[in-house]
Amino acid sequence: MSAEHTIRAEFRGTLGKFALDAGFTAPSKGVTALFGPSGCGKTTVLRCIAGLNRLADGVCDIDGDVWQDRDGTFLPTHKRTLGYVFQEASLFPHLSVRKNLLFGAPRGEAGPQKRGVAFDEVTDLLGVTPLLDRSPRNLSGGERQRVAIGRALLSQPKLLLMDEPLFALDRVTKGEILPFLERLRDRLSLPIVYITHDIAEVERLADQVVLMEKGRVLGAGPLAKLQSDPSLPLAMARDAAVTLESTVEAYDAAYGLLTVGVRGGCFTAPSGPASAGEHRRIHVVAGDVSLAREPPGPSSILNIQPGRVVAAKLVDANTMVAVVALGADGAGARLLSRLTRKSWDQLGLAVGAAVYAQVKAVALRPGRGEFDV
Repeated sequence: MSAEHTIRAEFRGTLGKFALDAGFTAPSKGVTALFGPSGCGKTTVLRCIAGLNRLADGVCDIDGDVWQDRDGTFLPTHKRTLGYVFQEASLFPHLSVRKNLLFGAPRGEAGPQKRGVAFDEVTDLLGVTPLLDRSPRNLSGGERQRVAIGRALLSQPKLLLMDEPLFALDRVTKGEILPFLERLRDRLSLPIVYITHDIAEVERLADQVVLMEKGRVLGAGPLAKLQSDPSLPLAMARDAAVTLESTVEAYDAAYGLLTVGVRGGCFTAPSGPASAGEHRRIHVVAGDVSLAREPPGPSSILNIQPGRVVAAKLVDANTMVAVVALGADGAGARLLSRLTRKSWDQLGLAVGAAVYAQVKAVALRPGRGEFDV
């Protein structure tokens, strides 16, 4: 990736007693999630990108614009073309929703950049048009946060930073606001760096992931790649899963089943009608994938795909995680299978073995968003 199409962030040093040694490079499009447990340094990295924290040993290059380097360049926060969404909406209570949205918008000659978004587009994307004349005091928590996101977007940023924007919301409200975040990701070219410690948010929103622990980056790259890497914690977790991008191939109206293609294979799942060529994000849990050495006989399992074991690792003394690449040549998308060590031994499995992955359940998502079926 060239510097003109990437986000590059590297920060090393100490802030109080906290030591940070974290760096990553990601495409300057889509959602890059900083993921890890509380206290691992996610917010510190975000604040360094924003210029709110300054470490002498730091680099911040956004799509070719250098905000900080090791030669002394350091743009103050107000000169960085970024939007920042915090955990709390922090709206101005004496201003209407409309005036809150416009508060940080450029005016006059400093008006919207060529790549910026219009007021009507933002209010439509976030579903806040009916709220424009209300006071923030009369908004729900989810509505307040959507207004805060709109205010950040209307500042015409080159980069949007979001620090656990759903943290203060209950489960129902999170479910209401996530579709709006998906719409932002899918319809705007604006890159987003998104902090969360909730793997469900990562699986639903992220294109790229930066996995952090104790101030360091354990891994960075496309979501599916990190999910299927047994050297990283994601693949070894009890709820391990892979999230794959797919394309609609066919719809069977008689049975209400959608067939989607991924690299090296295809999957079928219950769904409403969809047109060929539409994109879907699918979610496959490791515990829902069993392995066979021979083609299985008639079964209620609809998704049985040939593949090859390309990696494996012990979770504990009696449990294995196997990484299966789809396709007879093992060159396709990767799934995880969680199985007992006894099953591994009885089947004579090893890296390179040809297998059939039997997928008990596939969660199919609308567009590049997500809902459970």
